[in-house]
Amino acid sequence: MMAYLGLMATAFVAATLLPAQSEALLAYLVVQAEHPVVLLVVFATIGNVAGSVVNWALGRGIERFRNRRWFPVSEAGLNQASRWYGKYGRWSLLASWVPIIGDPITVVAGVLREPLASFLIFVTIAKFARYCVIAALASNAF
Repeated sequence: MMAYLGLMATAFVAATLLPAQSEALLAYLVVQAEHPVVLLVVFATIGNVAGSVVNWALGRGIERFRNRRWFPVSEAGLNQASRWYGKYGRWSLLASWVPIIGDPITVVAGVLREPLASFLIFVTIAKFARYCVIAALASNAF
């Protein structure tokens, strides 16, 4: 159970304020073959989506936190994500797994008042698909 909780915590942190490598941990656990891959993917997805919800919530109250040193998104990243979100709307949340722009997109979704239900659907699809690909690659790597 500790492996699942550790993976979920790492995935959560990876989607929020601190840098973390949930992909590397997932790949390692898959290669170890001590846990069902499906459960590893599910726990990683839950953690990462939960972290994205934190970003969404920060976006909802961004004016209070935008200039704080600990805020997870730079002004440039936020502007780029805003343009992306403006162009593609909620469909841009399918790119929430992409490094550099993914986390800002989840913040912008909160700023632009994306409903939590649709946010969860799109982000969960994106994060789950990414972890499935990583798990598949890791299971065939060795």
